[in-house]
Amino acid sequence: MEDLFTNSTIKNLSIANRFIRSATWMGLATEKGYCTPELIDRMVELCLGQVGLIITGHAYVLPEGQASIRQLGVYRDDMIAGLKDMTDRVHDNGGRIVMQVSHAGFFGKKAFTGKPPLAVSEVKGIARAPRQEMTVEDIKTITEAFGLAAARAKDAGFDGVQIHAAHGYLMSQFLSPIFNKRTDSYGGTVENRARALLEVLQTVRKNVGKDYPVLIKINCQDYAPDGLGIEDSIKVVRMLEENGLDAVEISGGLLTSMKSGPNRPGINSVEKEAYFQKEAIEFKKHISIPLILVGGIRSYGVAQELFHRGVADYFSMSRPFINEPMLVKRWKAGDRRKSECLSDNRCFVSGRSGEGVSCVRTTKR
Repeated sequence: MEDLFTNSTIKNLSIANRFIRSATWMGLATEKGYCTPELIDRMVELCLGQVGLIITGHAYVLPEGQASIRQLGVYRDDMIAGLKDMTDRVHDNGGRIVMQVSHAGFFGKKAFTGKPPLAVSEVKGIARAPRQEMTVEDIKTITEAFGLAAARAKDAGFDGVQIHAAHGYLMSQFLSPIFNKRTDSYGGTVENRARALLEVLQTVRKNVGKDYPVLIKINCQDYAPDGLGIEDSIKVVRMLEENGLDAVEISGGLLTSMKSGPNRPGINSVEKEAYFQKEAIEFKKHISIPLILVGGIRSYGVAQELFHRGVADYFSMSRPFINEPMLVKRWKAGDRRKSECLSDNRCFVSGRSGEGVSCVRTTKR
């Protein structure tokens, strides 16, 4: 029986096992988003831990698309050199790495640019400060920025790109009726709400070529009243697959969510693990591209069972690797004890203070 340590491919990207480090903001880039030796060292640490594929933290494609302090950026050509240092180190240590590209949209911060954040629509009741509704020209500019960012990632040696369309960031905002109140061709029906994401995918594909792996991370649903539901999400992924998508990572919840958000707290039992698995089963009925499942996976046995049941092709984790970068290596060596991650989200506190994300229970780096 095939186990989780067999080689596989996404497009032409060879992956040594079925474990993926899901995109994680580390708070270790410079203030302007340039790569640093500290951030590279974290990626190398994951390679030494034998993670099959690393996905970078979301890298913003335009300055106004920045979401967090010391977030990685990919909006200028002179960023390529530092990013090339990252991919060289990863490849020298036997790893594979994909860059996630993103734009914060509604959740951008005026403090970074001096301007109100761009939003799909004006939506009241979510933010205190005003937002600027995007024009069609704004959408075209951002679409081109995603394409240019993907080209920079390829030039820097990344093994693929992942478009971030989850958790309420910009591409997720277009899909969600909570944020998308537009009355033009980018709003209304699911086909219209998916238009911007499809145009981004098509532009990225044009910039990187037909053989370069392109992935997407998407909400299976928003878990919020009037938000994106699973039926519409499946329709969107089918459209993306028809337009050349190579793999999809299924997540869920919004930045404004609490217990139903993407980083759910208190995953302290097997029953609470893999909290998007029911939705993954539904997606699998309708798509043929590889499905990556994220969300509360802590046990090797849980991943193995879901893999053998055909629920998912790959298993993506974030917080467990903050707690223990060598987790996959330990599992491969035969020590199958579950991750010791408490899912308390305290690891992100140090990131918000500018010190970089780290587990408060393990030795500080």
